[in-house]
Amino acid sequence: MYTIIFAVAGYFFLLLTVRVMARRPGGQLTFYEFVLIFLIGGVIIAATAANDRSLTNCTCAVIVVGMVHRAIAVAKVHFPKVGAVVDGVPLVLRQKGEWNEEAMQRANIARDDVMAAGRGNEIRTLDDIEYAVLERSGEISTIKAERK
Repeated sequence: MYTIIFAVAGYFFLLLTVRVMARRPGGQLTFYEFVLIFLIGGVIIAATAANDRSLTNCTCAVIVVGMVHRAIAVAKVHFPKVGAVVDGVPLVLRQKGEWNEEAMQRANIARDDVMAAGRGNEIRTLDDIEYAVLERSGEISTIKAERK
């Protein structure tokens, strides 16, 4: 029973820890998926390496973590504030050609990171970027400035 309680507490602790850490561009997994994978792996390791090597105990813990993950996914759909806490909100890094230095410092994003993301949109210089947004997934979206 303690394993189930620790698994739920561990899920929320890791979710909070990863959420507090700054997002970096180019991540393939959302932090939400990362927490799930990390915690399930940790639970399995704990169940096999700790004193209690019960397959039932390990299975129950993984199922509980999966159920908590599913419950949060449902809560995100019904309560947008839960989604904002769990996934974060997009940060506008550049708007109408002006840099948002505060957002860039908070996210630890350099202009070179934005430029790297812009290369995929055929952007050659930073001045060609009209908008840049750090998405909830950690990727940077760029919109090329229209030249008249």
